[in-house]
Parts: sequence; C-alpha cells; structure tokens
Amino acid sequence: MAERAIVPVLTGPTATGKTELSLRLGEEFLIEIVSADASMVYRGMDIGTAKPSPEERRRVPHHLLDVVLPSQPFSVADYLERAEAAIAEIWSRGAIPLVVGGTGYYVRALSEGLHELPPPHPELQAELWRELEERGMEALLAELKASSPADARRVGRNPRRLVRALEVLRRTGVPPARFPRRQPAFGYQKLILWPEWAWLEPRIACRVERMFAQGLVEEVAGLLRAYPRMPTALQAIGYKEVAAYLRGEYSLAQAKEAVFRATRAYARRQYTWFRKEPGEPLYLPWGGEEA
Repeated sequence: MAERAIVPVLTGPTATGKTELSLRLGEEFLIEIVSADASMVYRGMDIGTAKPSPEERRRVPHHLLDVVLPSQPFSVADYLERAEAAIAEIWSRGAIPLVVGGTGYYVRALSEGLHELPPPHPELQAELWRELEERGMEALLAELKASSPADARRVGRNPRRLVRALEVLRRTGVPPARFPRRQPAFGYQKLILWPEWAWLEPRIACRVERMFAQGLVEEVAGLLRAYPRMPTALQAIGYKEVAAYLRGEYSLAQAKEAVFRATRAYARRQYTWFRKEPGEPLYLPWGGEEA
C-alpha cells in the first residue's frame, strides 16, 4: 500500500458541480472516484442525494456508493475503514483514487484522523433522535457544550454528528474529543471549489426543482414502505421534508420550500466549514458555464 502517496480530494459546497467535474477528470485520466458523501452510502437514496447515475458510474468507476440499506447504521468510522481500503485497492491497480464529495466531516476524518470511539448504539441513537425532535437542537447542543465545548464546535448544527457525540457522552461519560485519535493512512491534497453565493443559490433552487420533477416524492414513499425504521438516513435533506409532506404536515409547495431552505442553510455551513479546512487546501474560484 502506497501509504506516502498523496490522494487528491475534490470538495466544496453542495450543487457546485463536483460530480460533473470529477467525471470529466475521470475520462481524461486513469481515475477511480471514492465518494465522500454521507447520504450516498444508502441504497435507494438516489434522487435526493444527486447520486451519480448508472451510466455515469459506467463512465468512471465509483466507490462508497450504495454501501448499506437505509435501515442500517453507518458511522464515520465505517466510512473511514471502507474508504481507506478502497484507496489502497485503487493504488494497487495503478489507478489514481480521487476523493469527491461535500461531507466535510468525511474529508476531515480521512485527512486528519478520527477519534477512536466505541461502536454506535442504535437504540440510544434512536432515543436521541426522538429527543432532538421533542426538545430541539439548542437544548442538546447545550448539553454537549457543557461537557465539551470542542465537540460542540465540531458538530456545529449537524444533527447526525450531534446525536453521535451525545450517544458517546451519555454511554461512557467521556466526550468524543477526549478519545485517542487514529492517524490517517495517506496524505491528501484538497481542491475546494469556491463559487460566489450569487451563482450558487440559483443552482440550489434548480436542483431542488429537478429532484421533485425526477420523482423525489415517489422515491421517499417507496423507502418508507420498505424501511419503516431508518432514523439516521431519514435525516438527510430532502428525505426528512418529503416524509413530513407524506405525513400531511406540509403541502407539496411547502415541502419544496423546506428542502430549498435546508439545502441553502447546509451550503452556508459548508462554506464556514471549508473556510477553516486544515492542510493547505487550494481554493478554486468557481462558477459559470464550465461548472
């Protein structure tokens, strides 16, 4: 395994065109793509995640897509283990692994290492998801911050990371930041697409409209029939809001607006996250027809 080889990373806010650019690079060079998207790991969650299509995957090999069922747990530690194995395998074939995706926590775990936490506890996480719905994010963030301001800063307003951090804290009495850190297996060079907000926001709106036109409501309805219990996967943007529409809590127009607002807020959080990315990343001004 070429442990000192440098792995290129293509990341940035949602809807910037990372998939399109990575496909073009993959057709130009001997590249295989390792996804860094926390929702694309789930089978059947295709439209709402803007997952590369089967045709696109035939054009360029992809890894870390469709890894688990929506009802199954999947942690960042699971991602790290599988992604590092995929990177090593790609190098062994003489190809170049290109990490592509906007889940900053996955990118950070690969490049900076990860605290070695105990395995997830699905029952306790399910309780925390219910508590999050009932009490709200601020109350749970305050609990975490009281024990570990560093973990509170790290999770930000990401509900999945918040639930995981509190699960560890409540089970062990020790916050995640105090666990030993596993060192990364490879070095990474990150290219971060950095568009102007005025360019990105209309793209987000177009993406949301396209997802609903492609059948997002039908996709979510089918997933709910097949997997009545999928507490983590259902928190993905688009799926949570459409599930609420199917329960009668939103009109369709309200669901679309909720997905747009949630995606826009997520993109703003990604700007904040990637602005502080360690490891001397390269920020590429982005926008226009080329994206």
